[in-house]
Amino acid sequence: MSVVEQYARAHILTDADLPDQDDGGAIPVVLRYDPGLDPSKVCVALPGRGGRASRAREWTFSRALLEQGLRAPTGTGEVRVWPCGRVQAVVEFHSPQGCSVVQFENKALIRFLRRTYAAAAQPVPH
Repeated sequence: MSVVEQYARAHILTDADLPDQDDGGAIPVVLRYDPGLDPSKVCVALPGRGGRASRAREWTFSRALLEQGLRAPTGTGEVRVWPCGRVQAVVEFHSPQGCSVVQFENKALIRFLRRTYAAAAQPVPH
């Protein structure tokens, strides 16, 4: 099984401690899936304050939650996901430092989810 890592552009809707958005509000976000660690989980890494040089903040949560959130509001606790119109989704991340509300294009999340299912279906090499 192989690790899936995909970079996506996202728009921050609220968060005081994320980097300045100098290119129309889009920031680079890393979507990661490692079936060797936990085949039911995905990871989203947001850049830390100061951009790439500072430590990213990561949230690991259920892959099913991300998928369900593309169709209807879902989630409790640290991560919540809901559709935003026909082509976007919003992911809300909660931490002791505050709340980050991030808007993604659905197509980027759908592409990532498809890649995770393909990776999970690969046989383990001997």
